[in-house]
Amino acid sequence: MSFRPAFLATALLLPCVALAQTPRPSAVPPASPPPAAAATEDPVLARVNGEPVTLSDVLAAAQDVLPAEMRGMPGPMLLQMLPPEIARQLVDRTVTERLLTAAAHAAGLDKDAEIQRRIRRAADQELQQAYLTREVNAAVTDAALRARYDQEAGRRQGEEEVHARHILVPTEAEAKAALAEVTGGADFAEVAKQRSKDPGSRDGGDLGFFKRGDMVPEFAEAAFALQPGQVTAAPVRSPFGWHVIKLEERRSAPVPSFEESRQQLRQKMLEEQVEVVVTRVRAAAQVERLDQPAPTLLDNAAPPAAAPPAGRPAAPQRR
Repeated sequence: MSFRPAFLATALLLPCVALAQTPRPSAVPPASPPPAAAATEDPVLARVNGEPVTLSDVLAAAQDVLPAEMRGMPGPMLLQMLPPEIARQLVDRTVTERLLTAAAHAAGLDKDAEIQRRIRRAADQELQQAYLTREVNAAVTDAALRARYDQEAGRRQGEEEVHARHILVPTEAEAKAALAEVTGGADFAEVAKQRSKDPGSRDGGDLGFFKRGDMVPEFAEAAFALQPGQVTAAPVRSPFGWHVIKLEERRSAPVPSFEESRQQLRQKMLEEQVEVVVTRVRAAAQVERLDQPAPTLLDNAAPPAAAPPAGRPAAPQRR
């Protein structure tokens, strides 16, 4: 269990989010800054055993609870925006963290070999993340996203969708009976309302439009094999039971716009760029793997040929 000092996170986060999302009325001037804030860009807000706790210290400790849009604000501006109670809690949290750190040093935990190893590991991970973030963000810009979207526009076609109805029953016999009614001229929607066990039976078994990957394979294969107006020639079994399917329409789904594609495209490009950076870093280094034994003369040796049955000559061996 981790006891990282986050006990104020919930209390701080919700008011801060509301504050970030609620614009300040233009007619109401901002609150006057504290005297210390007006005198310096990084005022001392508290002292712990004589050591100053500055505004920058407080904001650094609050990065995990402040909304992302507030983290880049100048300290004095953010201090003016925060309600006094929230600002006080942020200072209290920083003081508590400072005291806990001092107590750990006093207990000699900073000399513990395992603690030192974990600190080094955490520092390494921060450096790795910072490097990847800098390199990747420099490549995945809005202009790069737009260029990638435009580049793929010619290949981007709407995925095929079908609009179908179905009748779902637990046994093959019931499915055959329903199919016989439909092929005998009964209205498919009415038979679905009477016989289907699917929650959509009250809508006549209407499933609306769906893509192939939206359904289980057995159902999708049968539905996409039909033409509009056709009904499956035989019941179709799936993990949910037995289906009689009628296809209503086929169409190509609309191609998503750039704004609709942005987030998915950005995630894809970020993952690609991480691979690019990692590959580049590895290619520039000399890496010697010692986790596998060195090859021996016997590694590629062929096993001895089996002795031929008695009375049968040995087969010739390929050289």
